Amino acid sequence: MDYVIFGIISYLLGSIPSALIVGKSGYGIDIREHGSGNLGGTNTFRVLGVTAGLIVTISDILKGTLAALLPILFHASAEPLFIGLFAVIGHTYPLFAKFKGGKAVATSGGVILAVSPILFVIMVATFMITLKISKFVSLSSMITGVVGVTASIIMQEKWLILITALLTLFVIYRHRANIKRIINKTEPKIKWM
Repeated sequence: MDYVIFGIISYLLGSIPSALIVGKSGYGIDIREHGSGNLGGTNTFRVLGVTAGLIVTISDILKGTLAALLPILFHASAEPLFIGLFAVIGHTYPLFAKFKGGKAVATSGGVILAVSPILFVIMVATFMITLKISKFVSLSSMITGVVGVTASIIMQEKWLILITALLTLFVIYRHRANIKRIINKTEPKIKWM
């Protein structure tokens, strides 16, 4: 029963469309009608700038963190990482935004943050270093996931390995169009780093 209740709450938390809220309330813009159309941090950075991008990215991270912490906060038997998965699904297919959301990167990171801050720091460092070198947000996100899986295997924590692997596969799946653009050399690069 814990899994059902917390799974639903987690999904609803993930469904809160941070980019849509920030875009409409702060800028009078529906972010879905600009850039890539995704409700995520990357598109927000591109369309609305650094401040809005940071607010959305941090909000999306915290959705995953709060969702994964629910079983811990309420002393429930449900596995936090598993419950966090539902926030990622909610972020990607949000009930409150016609099931069209982001690409799951920030919210996935938030889930990891809830149970393994060390792994989260490793992944953030990997993302920033890869982004500095490649200038591709999409490629950096996927490489970060692979490094996260490798690090979780070294840590030898069963649930961490399983969920990090699932999240990484999901992130790669969500970036399949980006992979094609990288191959075709049409993927946009960031210009601020």
